[in-house]
Amino acid sequence: MAIKLNNQALKKLPANVSVPAYARSEITPGIVHIGVGNFHRAHQAVYMDKLFNLGIDYDWGIVGAGVKSYDEAMRNKLSQQDWLSTVVELDPKQDSARVCAAMIDFVEIDAQLLIEQLCKSEIRIVSLTITEGGYFRDERSGKFNAAHAEIIHDSQNPQAPKTVFGVLLAALEKRRVGGVPPFTIMSCDNLPGNGHVTQQAVLGLAQLISEELAEWVRAEVCFPNGMVDCITPATGERERVLVKESFDIEDASPVVCEAFRQWVLEDKFSQGRPALEKAGVQFVDDVAPYELMKLRLLNGGHAALSYPAALLGIEYVHDAMQNELVSGFMKKLIQQEVIPIVPAVEGMDFNLYFDKACERFANPKIADTIARLCLDGSNRQPKFILPSIVDRLEQDLSVDGLALEVALWCRYCAGTDDAGNSIDVVDENVMRLQEQALLTRQQPEVFLSLADILGPVAVDETFIACFTTAIKSLWVDGVAETLQRYNAD
Repeated sequence: MAIKLNNQALKKLPANVSVPAYARSEITPGIVHIGVGNFHRAHQAVYMDKLFNLGIDYDWGIVGAGVKSYDEAMRNKLSQQDWLSTVVELDPKQDSARVCAAMIDFVEIDAQLLIEQLCKSEIRIVSLTITEGGYFRDERSGKFNAAHAEIIHDSQNPQAPKTVFGVLLAALEKRRVGGVPPFTIMSCDNLPGNGHVTQQAVLGLAQLISEELAEWVRAEVCFPNGMVDCITPATGERERVLVKESFDIEDASPVVCEAFRQWVLEDKFSQGRPALEKAGVQFVDDVAPYELMKLRLLNGGHAALSYPAALLGIEYVHDAMQNELVSGFMKKLIQQEVIPIVPAVEGMDFNLYFDKACERFANPKIADTIARLCLDGSNRQPKFILPSIVDRLEQDLSVDGLALEVALWCRYCAGTDDAGNSIDVVDENVMRLQEQALLTRQQPEVFLSLADILGPVAVDETFIACFTTAIKSLWVDGVAETLQRYNAD
């Protein structure tokens, strides 16, 4: 019979489960983490658990927190198991499980209680996983959206905030008035320049509340940038059954993830930090080169894999990697057109990094879906693909493969796969995308009228010629023949 996870169960768990080597009673709060989802528990919490297992930094325990209804649902689940989480790493050779005990408490979902917790002097870091869309940022301009209804509310009611940033500022103001040094605000969300984006949101709201508060935040609060990486699927019945059958643990909300885990972080903290480098975190002066590497090679690889796979009716990422036409296209594109124009990163071999990415994509146990990778293309293409095109065009280099990737995205936006089956295109610009994509049957260049999405490549003659050739081939010859021809060249 499976053992229900809680403190008392730790000594009863089977030998194939790693349990904390430290006494939880000795861990004291140092970090409040807002947004306790699967990624946080597979990533930051595991790094802290590893650190505690080394017998150090016991004053950096994690206190969970949140401001949304789904945060309350997570709190309710974890409260029944003393804030413990089973984290299973899905390795093609052998799965492994650990009970992560780095979280020692979880604030009730109440803004005032959270502000009270954040005012405690022992809290020196507040970390965030609030999703890419949680930063009140206009995706097109990149600026803080001061006109959002919740931001307007918090600016007018700073003592009764509704947003994460309103809560942070209410606590920072109390610390400022009380002479308590500020905490570091550390985003762990997967977006470029996450520290800068967080600072923009905090300062944007602060300026609406009080210029004096804004100046203090600007001068005293640190917002380190960080690159995070670990594929972490959602938890469902499949994952709960896996944990129960493979490791004899009854966990209401286990986490499954890949064995790969990376965190590159700027060493900028207001009141010190735990020695995370001893747990595998890489501290650097500038995270931007690492982010660029990931965006172009890993995320760009995902994009190049997803659209041809979707058009060929492939459901899972690992199956796409087994399809030689699809994976061959993705590998050739990244190796020949992307890697050569990515600026060098000290200590990184891009070919080895990309090989590892392909190995991760091919892991069947992750069961990552092609549909997930295809989401929100009008937001992702300008980040993952188009900058490589711009760089190559500026250097008078060929863009045949990259233009084909954009054409595959365009063909996908038309809403049917190569067999005529309907595709559910999920994108905020779906109506515009589909309308223009369908017109490319007769007018190949019409998709390039979406200049607000495609940017400067939309008017570049070299790119226009390559895109036109590619989209014509996809409509006339089909995806498989077009890929075969590209791969053979």
